[in-house]
Amino acid sequence: MIRGLQRYVLKMCRYKLAIFDCDGVLFDSSRANRAYYNKILEKFGRGPMSDEEFTFVHMHTAAESLAYLFRDRPELARQAMEYAAQIGYDPFIPLMEMEPGVIEALEKIRQKLKTAISTNRSTTMPRLIETFSLDKWFDSIVCALDVKKAKPDPEGVFKILKELDIDKNQSIYIGDSKVDELVALNAGIPLIAYKNPELDAKYHAGRFDEIASILLER
Repeated sequence: MIRGLQRYVLKMCRYKLAIFDCDGVLFDSSRANRAYYNKILEKFGRGPMSDEEFTFVHMHTAAESLAYLFRDRPELARQAMEYAAQIGYDPFIPLMEMEPGVIEALEKIRQKLKTAISTNRSTTMPRLIETFSLDKWFDSIVCALDVKKAKPDPEGVFKILKELDIDKNQSIYIGDSKVDELVALNAGIPLIAYKNPELDAKYHAGRFDEIASILLER
């Protein structure tokens, strides 16, 4: 009877949903994002991003990023958004690289868990989904266009939970930045920190096979 109860508890405690960040987790998009924002800056007579600026734009929405990049000349932020819409993100997608082992890990994970993406990407996300067939690998994809408040607000996470009808206590978040740490905290779900040992997380992983092991074996 006790052994049966133990098996029941273990089954009930198993994660049913893994929510992934996009940039820095599923993709190394550093070259693409740097080229994209630097082209916009060049158009308006500004030099390339500093490392500090790049860290910011890598975690935030396009609107937030451009407002930050033009914080000394806020009157240009709106013009920069209009220019960004004109050039689009398509020319920069070939610079994006999927992290090693993503597909192999997802094939294993999806045998037992549902998967989703919560990202602060906005207008660039539909093309990314199409190019990499992300809808084949994820049951729900929520970007900044789908919510009123971007991460670290947990609205996107809660939207996914509602859509997939899964309790937050059966979910886990995989991210690489302070924003991801905060969104997991704000949503009340555990975090797997990917390639960032400085984050306060329940688990840390440096490869996707380690993420799969955490999700499937614990």
